[in-house]
Amino acid sequence: MAEFVLERVIAAPRRTVFALALDAGLHLRSMARYGETMIEAPDGGVFTEGSTVTWRARHFGIPFRLRTMVYDVDAPSGFRDRQLSGPFGAFLHVHSFEEHPVGTMLRDTVTFRSPLGPIGRLVDRMFLREYMRRLIEERNDHLAAEAESEAEGHGRTLPA
Repeated sequence: MAEFVLERVIAAPRRTVFALALDAGLHLRSMARYGETMIEAPDGGVFTEGSTVTWRARHFGIPFRLRTMVYDVDAPSGFRDRQLSGPFGAFLHVHSFEEHPVGTMLRDTVTFRSPLGPIGRLVDRMFLREYMRRLIEERNDHLAAEAESEAEGHGRTLPA
C-alpha cells in the first residue's frame, strides 16, 4: 500500500475548516481543472455520515469513475472517506482537524493501492503517490483560501 501524510496550518477556526472539508461544492471547485463532476451527490451538497458520491474525472487523459463513502464523522475532529468502487484496488483518506495556536492543523492521511499486483505497486511508487499528494495539496489550497477568507470576515461570494 502507498501512503502519504500532509499537514497544513490554516488560519481559521477548526469548525470552519471541518465544515468546508465536507462541502461538496468546495471539492468540485478545487478539482475543476480535472473536469471532476458528481454523478451522485450528497443531499444538501454536504457530506454527512454514510454519504456516498460517485465522481467522474479525467486524469492522465483517461476518464475515471470513483464511488466513495464518508464515515466516522466526528465533528470537528475528523472523518474518513473510502472507495466503494473505482480505479483503485483500495483507497482510504483520513481527514483530521486539530486546534493550533494559529487556527487549525489539517492532516490528511491517504492510503491507496493500485490494481494489478506488482505492476500496480510499481506505478504507485514511480509516480501515482506523488500525483495523488499534489491533488490533495491543490484541494487543501482551495480549502485554506476559503476558510481564511471566512475567518477574516469576508465570507464566501454567492452566485447572483
